[in-house]
Amino acid sequence: MMDFLTALENLKFSIWVRESGTVWAFPTFLFLHTLGMSIVAGGSAAIDLVLLGFWPKASIKPLGRLFPLIWWGFWLNAATGLVLLVADATTKLTNWDFGVKMIFVFSGVAVLYRTQKRVFDNPELDQAPLPGDAKRLAWLSLVCWFAAITAGRLLAYVGPVSGAPGFTNK
Repeated sequence: MMDFLTALENLKFSIWVRESGTVWAFPTFLFLHTLGMSIVAGGSAAIDLVLLGFWPKASIKPLGRLFPLIWWGFWLNAATGLVLLVADATTKLTNWDFGVKMIFVFSGVAVLYRTQKRVFDNPELDQAPLPGDAKRLAWLSLVCWFAAITAGRLLAYVGPVSGAPGFTNK
């Protein structure tokens, strides 16, 4: 397995992303990854806070227009995350924290999808009480995205260190 991960890191594209001095390599992919996550987490949080009643007079149905933007942000995040992962595969894929991050990302996506289908596809939205699990989904969403972002940031501080074979943060 390590041979495969090393081969991924040794692709010309991976080396360019990781080692190039140009702003168009690692800094751009990292910026776009951050932008995608801010769209996903921020859009989800806006929806979640309204579902939790923080703005009781706000109409909920118009927030459904955020879903295409949130899904676009997710796919931007997935694409740039894959690039960043391949450029540093031996470090990221051997770090337990990366697994934690991915569990929360996939859980957050599942909650987002369920919220869209269960709450926003309801034809009686804004005309009847929210579905019984709407608030539970909102809390789960907030927890998942907060935890995914936290685990993502901690990747730089726990586990194996990029470019330093055998060295780990403790």
